[in-house]
Amino acid sequence: MRLVQVAKILGMTGQELRKELETVDFGVKPTDREVLDNLAMGVIRFVANRRKITVDWDMVEAMRSGIGADTDEVEKLAAEAALPEVAAPAEEKKASAKPENLNVLRKLTLEGVSKEAIDRQKVALEKQKPKILSKEEMEQRKVEGKLLQSLEKKDRSIHQEQIKQKTGIVLIPPQISVKEFAEKTGIQVPKIVSTLMKNGVLASINQQIDYDTASVIALELGVEVQKDAGSVSVEALLRNDLAELIKDDPSLLKQRAPIVTVMGHVDHGKTAILDAIRQTNVVAGEAGGITQHVGAYQVVHEGKPVTFIDTPGHEAFTAMRARGAQLTDIVILVVSAEEGVKPTTIEAINHTKDAGVPILVALNKIDRPNADIERVKGELAAQGLQPEDWGGTVAMIPCSAHTKQGIPELLEHVLLMAELEELKANPDRNAIATIVESHLDKSKGPQATVIVNTGTLHIGDIIGCGGSSGKVKSLTDALGVRIDTVLPSGPAVISGFDTLPSLGEILQVFATDRELKAYLAAYQQSKGQQVKRGFADLVSRLSEGKLSQLKIILKADAQGSLQSITEALTKLTTEKVQPKVIHAAIGDISESDVMMASAGEAVVIGFNVEASLAVGRTAEREGVKIKHYDIIYKLLEDTELILKGLIQPVEEEKITGHLEIRGVFLTKKSEQIVGGKVMDGVIKRTPFRILRAGELVGTGRITSLKNVEKDIKEAKEGAECGMRVTVSVGLELGDMLEGFTKEFTKVV
Repeated sequence: MRLVQVAKILGMTGQELRKELETVDFGVKPTDREVLDNLAMGVIRFVANRRKITVDWDMVEAMRSGIGADTDEVEKLAAEAALPEVAAPAEEKKASAKPENLNVLRKLTLEGVSKEAIDRQKVALEKQKPKILSKEEMEQRKVEGKLLQSLEKKDRSIHQEQIKQKTGIVLIPPQISVKEFAEKTGIQVPKIVSTLMKNGVLASINQQIDYDTASVIALELGVEVQKDAGSVSVEALLRNDLAELIKDDPSLLKQRAPIVTVMGHVDHGKTAILDAIRQTNVVAGEAGGITQHVGAYQVVHEGKPVTFIDTPGHEAFTAMRARGAQLTDIVILVVSAEEGVKPTTIEAINHTKDAGVPILVALNKIDRPNADIERVKGELAAQGLQPEDWGGTVAMIPCSAHTKQGIPELLEHVLLMAELEELKANPDRNAIATIVESHLDKSKGPQATVIVNTGTLHIGDIIGCGGSSGKVKSLTDALGVRIDTVLPSGPAVISGFDTLPSLGEILQVFATDRELKAYLAAYQQSKGQQVKRGFADLVSRLSEGKLSQLKIILKADAQGSLQSITEALTKLTTEKVQPKVIHAAIGDISESDVMMASAGEAVVIGFNVEASLAVGRTAEREGVKIKHYDIIYKLLEDTELILKGLIQPVEEEKITGHLEIRGVFLTKKSEQIVGGKVMDGVIKRTPFRILRAGELVGTGRITSLKNVEKDIKEAKEGAECGMRVTVSVGLELGDMLEGFTKEFTKVV
């Protein structure tokens, strides 16, 4: 349908319609003159609803029936231009050097002899020269000789009979000792050690070698080896690299159930929808309808299983992503058809988009009298979720948890999306699973809810997870029924851990106690060495061209500021890096913002907003950078410097001034209202140190600054002011506050 026809139906001018389309992202470009019929109908309904326009639907149908494609268009074929043949380049003639210009001591040119032949002759001559060993090399040869002699002697005493070399493919784990490698391949230990030495590796009989080294040695010794997919990669496990751990031979993969996370605004019926899906009454037993713990459940629809994760908000989803566990295949976003899109809904949408997970929308509460499906679709379209019936790609299923209407259709769409995603895993290997929830049971000890990513989990399996380990004592499903095994995508509650595992950590089944001990030793060794990727690393990768995007979470005090800063940031694109605002909202910086930044490797920028001390501690722990601004141009200037890699990753601290506390008016937990006088410099809404009798006793941040009743941005030397502050220790009369800022240093 042509846009002029849409405007005519709505009684608007074409210009008015285009302005309306600019306010909501319908996917219509400024140059478009026509749109799909379904999208046109969606635009008509949305604009008519917003402007309270009465639409003549008979006229709409008449216009639609009159629309037809012109099938008589003549296709113009471009004549193929005959390309002239390019003559082959003439062979380069070898220039013969004049005798007087030849340096006979360094170069010899023989007519008719190729350069390759001369090079081979040089190599042969070099080999004939006796190599003079240094003192250190001679000592090394002696050590190697003695080691070989002792190994041969030891091997003869243990193995009187000749070991028969194995035939066929030998499976090798990521890490293996020389002795185990000899046993698996059937090659004598001295022969392996000798070959290792030839390749520059000096190893004893019990020393560990990695798969790459083992495969090189095996190739030289005529044994065919293959990496054992079911074995543990300690390095990948320490990194929580789930993608690496579940890699497998494609021929061994079988279809698995989809793993679905249900998210949405509080009271929009998220838990009620899940309850309607699994047909068990858990909602009634939960206080205020709020989920009390993270659970995982599996239901069967039309003979096909679907696993659901029920989270309190999206904290668990984000926490698992922050630890590298990309567990979810599909997100069901529950939105009330009455209330529509809320700030929490927008946050959930942005989390899901950044994770790259497909979204299915459940429009709940359609049985309510104030439900308005078209209005809510328009609000979701404004957030970049285009409904399928508007020409988009996001399925939006009207449903009611109360009447069960639309629930079967919701499950059918989940199975359809899962089929398109081609979800597969190998059930015939040692299990790898992800911790979804953990708690301490009074009778059974540490327990954890897990979802199996690949392999099959059994009772009695030896397990390790972070610093926790043990043996699976019991497996139960969501209803508390004991089970013996858990297949890929299956949820279960495990008991048998020695300590409580953490949310988002990866559980691995080990073949032997020895493998588990090796992993735990490596875990303890790396625990102190592992550092969360921080801002310095981010800046370094940007400057080296290893990142193409700078992800930003933006928080501001007003909608106008938020919109103008977002638009300005998108214009800062450089040749190699572009900024991407993955979440923008009004209000103070929260722990949820920090966790989202940690998961997506983003920076948090606040404009005229604050972050509590608890949020600051979380940011420090997660390696997330929070930057506060009250001037837009400074915000944009710093961001541009980051994009161009023109800043030092470590900020320079500058003391702004000192203020003496002369009145404490209100104390409430970590927040106080105080008054004081600026002794020197300038005091702004910045962090400060608390000095008591010259000693540092704590830190804090000014969240509000006033002179009498008027809000001010700064107080200069000699001025008195009132402040609202957050502090780590309570302020007392006579305390001195030392204000400071941290600024980026430009690269010279």
